[in-house]
Amino acid sequence: MEKFIDQCEDFPRELIRWYSSNRRNLPWRDTNDPYKIWLSEIILQQTRVAQGMDYYNKFVSKYPKVNDLAAATEEEVLKDWQGLGYYSRARNLHHSAKMIVEEHSGEFPDEYNSIIKLKGVGEYTAAAIASFAFNQDYAVLDGNVFRLLSRFFGIKTPIDSTQGKKEFSKLAQSLVPKDDAATYNQAIMEFGALQCTPVNPDCSSCPLQSKCFAYEHDIIKDLPLKEKKVKVQDRFLNYLIIQSSDQLLLNKRTQEGIWKNLFDFPLIESSSSLKYLELEKNKDFISIFKETDFSLEAESDERKHLLSHRRLYCKFYHFKVDEFSTDLLSKYRAVPVSELPQYPVPKLIENYLGEETNLLSLFK
Repeated sequence: MEKFIDQCEDFPRELIRWYSSNRRNLPWRDTNDPYKIWLSEIILQQTRVAQGMDYYNKFVSKYPKVNDLAAATEEEVLKDWQGLGYYSRARNLHHSAKMIVEEHSGEFPDEYNSIIKLKGVGEYTAAAIASFAFNQDYAVLDGNVFRLLSRFFGIKTPIDSTQGKKEFSKLAQSLVPKDDAATYNQAIMEFGALQCTPVNPDCSSCPLQSKCFAYEHDIIKDLPLKEKKVKVQDRFLNYLIIQSSDQLLLNKRTQEGIWKNLFDFPLIESSSSLKYLELEKNKDFISIFKETDFSLEAESDERKHLLSHRRLYCKFYHFKVDEFSTDLLSKYRAVPVSELPQYPVPKLIENYLGEETNLLSLFK
């Protein structure tokens, strides 16, 4: 590792020089408020800047201080997060805001070892907050940084291996300038995001080209390496939209999972796509309607919704009943149709309700 550093003493300076001319004008870069930086880092996990910008502005406007976020209900925070996905981020954000108020008197912790104790904050996020807000000498290691370091230094150790994480962490930390960690960390992440991109990086104008191992050996497309392949699972979801007069039934998902504490409709999951006549014979369907006369009013086409590890195949069935049985009311929440937009729902439900189907018109 030392030989790399000896050959590339100007690596941080080149990145900072590039950054001074190419940086994007992003609102979280114009502040050293750790609360706002924390918000931006949590929002940008697994999210593109273009998508995250509106959510950041909304949260900063609605919850300008950590005390404001802590005072909100989880349901309200989840609703404001709706559409951004990975909802555990929102639950952890709310949990940590309350923790900051209760354990730190509303003052955001200013040391890495305290920051990393916040729920949903890992090594990367703690390092980012510590360096951006307090200019502490901690290296950030996100996907952009892994990719740039792997290519520039020609490191073929898989980035998702135990050995790889140790190797990259040691290298990254050794490169951090002791007097300007904040600017350098912003620079290396921005360089990976804009210049050394995953596909078709702009090598022709790269200021690091002459010393880049991957460019010299024509292995840009091969790095970084990963050893684990994500297995994508298919799931088949049949949603039952059950309406009586001006009310319908919602299900609050209390079980652990990506949609915990969000609302959806009564759900029957099957091992494959079902036709309605097959669904009607399903034991769970029979159990739901066992005390209720119903009529099928509408049936959607099957829709595909992609998550990181899952392909969801979803169908929606709209039923009307004269009244909700006692059994249904014990399992689900009856809500007025007019209040439906107030409830936090998964993106696939939001899409069905608004963008493509205008389902609310069916409730008239």
